[in-house]
Amino acid sequence: MSLIDSRAIIDPTAVLADNVEVGPWSIVGPGVEIGEGTVIGPHVILRGPTRIGKHNHIYQFSSVGEDTPDLKYKGEATRLVIGDHNVIREGVTIHRGTIQDRAETTLGDHNLIMAYAHIGHDSVIGNHCILVNNTALAGHVHVDDWAILSGFTLVHQYCHIGAHSFSGMGTAIGKDVPAFVTVFGNPAEARSMNFEGMRRRGFSEESIHALRRAYKTVYRQGLTVEQAIVELSEPAAQFPEVELFLKSIQSSTRGITR
Repeated sequence: MSLIDSRAIIDPTAVLADNVEVGPWSIVGPGVEIGEGTVIGPHVILRGPTRIGKHNHIYQFSSVGEDTPDLKYKGEATRLVIGDHNVIREGVTIHRGTIQDRAETTLGDHNLIMAYAHIGHDSVIGNHCILVNNTALAGHVHVDDWAILSGFTLVHQYCHIGAHSFSGMGTAIGKDVPAFVTVFGNPAEARSMNFEGMRRRGFSEESIHALRRAYKTVYRQGLTVEQAIVELSEPAAQFPEVELFLKSIQSSTRGITR
């Protein structure tokens, strides 16, 4: 049986799996689906269409699945999809998509979204990402797996944050961040690679060394991006990690942070 506090308000059309917990004074609106084992704390507002997977925990005062304030949005039935095993802390805001893009905002699995972070419309968050307190993503932002955005990081719309990348506290990101790269400052500048994160996740020293050389090719040899891409083609064929780094540069549409 669902564990629903008597002071919560659940719309009759909402679908809650077994052993979902909803705390007092929370509101679960129409078109919301919640998977088994998910805990909704007190004073949470969930609006649909929103699908929330299994074993998530959403803390108090969060607003999840609300309409976007984007002026292009005219009330269309867009979506928010949240995967499994996510922790969404106090005061987080996550908006649904717009029909001008994907019509869907997506949050993958095993993410930690810390207090007062914001995820804008049509954004896509991968798996195992961390958004630290007060990080704010504008609309259409993509964040790849294992990225960490430190507190008060700001990300401009349409930016792509590469896998395993890292931003320092208070960073303002206006261009794409390649995979593995550490950025800091306002405006953001590339400082190094997230080598400590790689070691914690079990990357081999050989792969880390190859990425270190690849970083120097792009950021330390005075090459244009086009020239650096050519130089990286050989090591990318030998190391999947370098290939990921290279592809994140090649796919950039806003230009990379340098």
